Amino acid sequence: MKKIGEIILIVILPWIAILTLVFNYNSDYDSGYFPDSMISIKKEKKPIDHSGFAELNKDFTSGTEVTAACLSCHQSRGEEFMKTQHWLWHKPDTTATEGVQDLGKINLLNNFCIGINSNEKMCSMCHAGYGYEDHNFDFSNPENIDCLVCHDATGSYRKSKPTKENGFRGAGWPDLSVDLKHVATNVGLPKSNNCGNCHFTGGGGNNVKHGDLEKALLLEHAAMVGQMDVHMSSTTSDKNLQCVDCHQTDEHQISGQLYSVSSSNNNHVTCVQCHTDRPHQSQLLNNHYRRVACQTCHISEYAKIQPTTLVWDWSTATRLDENGKPIGVTKLPDSTYFFDGKQYEQVRVQYDSKHGTLVMKQGVIPEYRWFNGNADHHKLTDLIDDTLKALVLNPLQGSYEDNIRPEDPDNPSKIIPVKVMRGRQPYDTKNRLLIQPKLFGEYKGSGALWTDLDWDASFTAGMEYTGLPYSGAYGFVKTESYWPLNHEVSSADQALQCADCHVKNTGRLQQMAGFYLPGRDNNPWLDGVGLAFIILVLAGVSIHGLLRIFTK
Repeated sequence: MKKIGEIILIVILPWIAILTLVFNYNSDYDSGYFPDSMISIKKEKKPIDHSGFAELNKDFTSGTEVTAACLSCHQSRGEEFMKTQHWLWHKPDTTATEGVQDLGKINLLNNFCIGINSNEKMCSMCHAGYGYEDHNFDFSNPENIDCLVCHDATGSYRKSKPTKENGFRGAGWPDLSVDLKHVATNVGLPKSNNCGNCHFTGGGGNNVKHGDLEKALLLEHAAMVGQMDVHMSSTTSDKNLQCVDCHQTDEHQISGQLYSVSSSNNNHVTCVQCHTDRPHQSQLLNNHYRRVACQTCHISEYAKIQPTTLVWDWSTATRLDENGKPIGVTKLPDSTYFFDGKQYEQVRVQYDSKHGTLVMKQGVIPEYRWFNGNADHHKLTDLIDDTLKALVLNPLQGSYEDNIRPEDPDNPSKIIPVKVMRGRQPYDTKNRLLIQPKLFGEYKGSGALWTDLDWDASFTAGMEYTGLPYSGAYGFVKTESYWPLNHEVSSADQALQCADCHVKNTGRLQQMAGFYLPGRDNNPWLDGVGLAFIILVLAGVSIHGLLRIFTK
C-alpha cells in the first residue's frame, strides 16, 4: 500500500499537473479586477420647461424664425455650434502621411452615394442647418442653424425630403407637416432618437452605412432588451444609456469621430471611460487588452436586425428594361453573390437603374484589422495609382510591429472589428481622378443621374461643380472603405470564446498574417520536437521514480 502511494505521488501526479497546465491554462485571480468596474455615467439632468416662454408660443412660418427665438436667450450657443463638424462638415485634421489637411465631406468621397458636391439639396437632409442647397450656403449666419433636429423632445420633428409633391423642398428645411410651435415649446436634451435621425439612416436608409447603428437599438420590448447592445435597449435605469452619455459634449463639441472623414488619434470615446482596462477576473483575458480591442470580442456580429449594405456596384446603373424604361427596385433571386473574388452568402441582392446593384446582409461577422488610431484618406484631387486593385478610400494605419516598437510602448496597434464596404465607382480614365457625379436633380435635363440616367451628363455636371477637370473618358474602379465597429456590443455570454480565434483554418483571425497566434499557427517539426522532449522528461522522471521505489 505504501508503494502505491509513492507511485501516485512520484509518477502519476506530475503527469496530471502538467496536462492540467497545458489544457486549462487560465488564472482566475487578478488583483486588477473590480466587480463594480462599470462606472455609472448617466447624468440626471432635467431640462427647463420651455412651454411657457412667450418667445416660443407663436405660430412660426419657418425654421429660421424658431432659431432666432432660441438665440434670443441662448446668445452664445450659435457661435459655439458654428465651430463644430456637425455644422461645417469639415475640419483641419492630421493624416498619417500628409500632415495637417482640411478634411470632410467637401473633399472626401465614399462608396455609398459618393459625395455631397452638387447634391447638397438631398444630402443636407442630415445637416444641422436650414437652406444648405449649394456652395452659396451662408455658414456664418447663426439663424441657419437647426436647433430642433437635436433638441426636439416630441419625436415628431423631421427634415423634408425633396420630392416633386412638395416642390422639391429639401436642403435641411423642416417637413411641412411639422408643428414648429409644438416642437419649439417641447425641447430638451438630445436623446438617442435625435442622433439616430441622421446617424441611423445615412446613405439612404436604416443601417445602410455603419452597420452597427440601426433603429433597433432603441427597441424596448422584452424580446430585445440587451440583445442589440448591452448599453442600450434596456428598461433598467443603469444601462439604458443615451448616445450623449458616452459621446459627451462641451460647448457643442461632441466627443468621438468617424474614420470615413477623420484621421487622427484623438477625441475618442473608449470603453475604459467607464470600465477599467482590466475588467475580467481572468488574468489571461486582461492580457489581451494590449493587442485586442474590447470590441473585437464583444461585437461578435453586427447588423443584428436590419441588413446593412456590403457592396454597392455603381457600374451596373442606368440599364433599361426591354421596353426602354428604367428598372425599379428589383430583388435578385440569388442568395449568393461574388464580388472582387469574395463570396457573400445568405445576402439580399437588389437592383435598380438609379443605383445599380446593392448587396445587403443581416447578422454579419466582422472583418479584422490592426489599427493604431490614425488613418489616411483619398481626396478628390488625389490621383489613382493602380486601377487593377481596390482603391482604399480611408486606409487605417497600424500593424503588429507597432506593438514591439520601443519608442512608442504606450500607443500600440490593436486588432479591431470593421465593416469593409466594397464597391465600384466612377473614375476619369485619363485624368486618373475619382469622379463626383451629380445624382440629384429636380427636372429631366439637369444632368442629374437620377433624372436623366446619363453617366456622361452626370459626370460633366458634377465635376464642373467641383472645379475639377473631366476628360469625357470614364470607367469604374473597385474601392473599399473601412468602418470601425463600436456599437451593438454583446454581453459576456455572447462574446467570442477562445476557439473562435485560436483554431486552425476556421478562426476569425485566419486572414491576419505576420504574427504568431497560438492555436492557429504551428510548425509540425518544432511541435514534434517539443512534444518528444516533454514525453522523454516525464518518462525519465517516471522511470527514475519507479526504480527508486522498487530498489530502495
